[in-house]
Amino acid sequence: MKKNLCFSPIVYITIMIIIFMFKLTFSGESGFIKVRGNKFVDEKNNRIIFKGIALAEPGDLAKDGQWSENHFAKAAEWGANIVRIPVHPRAWREHGPENYLKLLDQGVAWAQKYHMYVIIDWHTIGNLRTEQFQKPNYDTTLKETLFFWRTIAAHYKNNPVVAFYEIYNEPTVYNGTLGRMNWPQLKEIVKEIIYIIYAFDKTVIPLVGGLNWAYDLSPVLRDPVDIPGIAYTTHPYPQKRSQPWEPQWEKDFGAVADKYPVIATEFGFQIDSHEPCIGTVEYGRRIINYFDQKGISWTAWCFHPTWQPVLISDWDYTPTVQGRFFKSVLQTGKIPE
Repeated sequence: MKKNLCFSPIVYITIMIIIFMFKLTFSGESGFIKVRGNKFVDEKNNRIIFKGIALAEPGDLAKDGQWSENHFAKAAEWGANIVRIPVHPRAWREHGPENYLKLLDQGVAWAQKYHMYVIIDWHTIGNLRTEQFQKPNYDTTLKETLFFWRTIAAHYKNNPVVAFYEIYNEPTVYNGTLGRMNWPQLKEIVKEIIYIIYAFDKTVIPLVGGLNWAYDLSPVLRDPVDIPGIAYTTHPYPQKRSQPWEPQWEKDFGAVADKYPVIATEFGFQIDSHEPCIGTVEYGRRIINYFDQKGISWTAWCFHPTWQPVLISDWDYTPTVQGRFFKSVLQTGKIPE
C-alpha cells in the first residue's frame, strides 16, 4: 500500500534550500574574481592564489586529437585550479573567428566542469609597435590584435570562468632586431587594448606583461598602467638571470607583487632538454618558494610532450622531471625535497 508523503512548509522549504545549495556547490559554477590591492579575491572577498597549468594552442591540440575533455580532466587531476589557453594569431586566422571560438567554448566548458578558471592568451611574441615578430606563428598587427580582443571580450563578457585576458604574451625587441619599443610605448599600446576590452567586458582581469619576453616588470613601480582592475604577468625562465636568483627576482617582478597582483603565466625547466630554457629542480624549488613568499600566482609551461619545456613526455600524461615536480606541488601544496 502506497503512502502519501506530506511535509510541513518549513520542512519543504528547508529541503529545497539544501537541494539548491548542493546544486550550487557541485554545478561547476565559478564565481567572479576581482582585484583587491595586490590580491585576487572571490565574491566573498577571500584571497585566491592561482596555481595551474599552461596548455598548448587549441588548434594544434585538435590536429593531434588531444583537444578533449580528458585533457582538462588530467589538468584538474594534477591539481590545477586554472589553465592558460594560448591563441596563436596564425591559428586564429586559419580557423577563422567563428570556428576558433567553438574550440575556445569547448575548453571553457571543460574547465568549468572541472572547477578551473581560464586565462585566454593572445600568444604573440615580438614588437607590436613595429609589427615585427619572432616567428611566423606570432605575426599579427595592432588592428588584428584589437579585433581579436573585441571579439573575445564581446563573446565572454560576464563569464566568470574566463577570469583573465593575457593581452600580449611576450613583448620583446629581441636585442633590437625587431625595432624599438620602450615601456611607455608598450604601455600606451596595452592601454588601448584594455580600453576596448573594458568597453565590452568589465568583469575580466586584463594581464599586462613587461619587456624582455614578458619578464621585466621593474618599470611598473615608477610608471604603472593607470587603469583599475588589472594585474601583471611575468615569465621568469631560469636563463633570465644567473644566481643568486632571489634578489634579482625581487627587483624584476617581486617588488611589483607587493603593490599589484602578479601571475607567472609561463615558466619552467627541463633536465636534458635541448631548448635554451634548461634548468634544474633546484630552480623549481627556489621559484615556487619565492612565489609562495610573495603570494604570486602561476601556471607552469607546458602540458604537452613537445612544447618545451615539457610537463609530460607522452599522451599517457607521463610526467617529465619538471612535470613530477609541479604535479607534486599542485597536488600537495608542498615543495618536494
